Amino acid sequence: QVQLVESGGGSVQAGGSLRLSCVVSGYTYSSTCVGVGWFRQAPGKEREGVASISAGGASTLYADSVKGRFTISRDNAKNTVYLQMNSLKPEDTAMYYCAASFLRRCWDPLPPERRDLYTDWGQGTQVTVSS
Repeated sequence: QVQLVESGGGSVQAGGSLRLSCVVSGYTYSSTCVGVGWFRQAPGKEREGVASISAGGASTLYADSVKGRFTISRDNAKNTVYLQMNSLKPEDTAMYYCAASFLRRCWDPLPPERRDLYTDWGQGTQVTVSS
């Protein structure tokens, strides 16, 4: 059974940093073609894609709103995907989710805006940024 568990959320002041982690289990993680993405959902808003990463980690995609501030990476030996968030803004406040799916092409991450392509989701971790 596939399971994704997020951690690392919390409260931080504007300009601060947080690193989120997503542990993925249930796939044969290191040997299968699995892409992972990070999403967020603020109260009253739709869930939006933030970043995504290819199976090996060489290719990444970002939403325009986080380019230059957020970095997605993965450590396949630890079955973990990270989201390093720097220069946080109050508008980054949201529940953050990771999601995973098999990729047709291992080197191409799924577009962050295509949440419909992801098959497995975590429960989320809250990030709150105060001004």
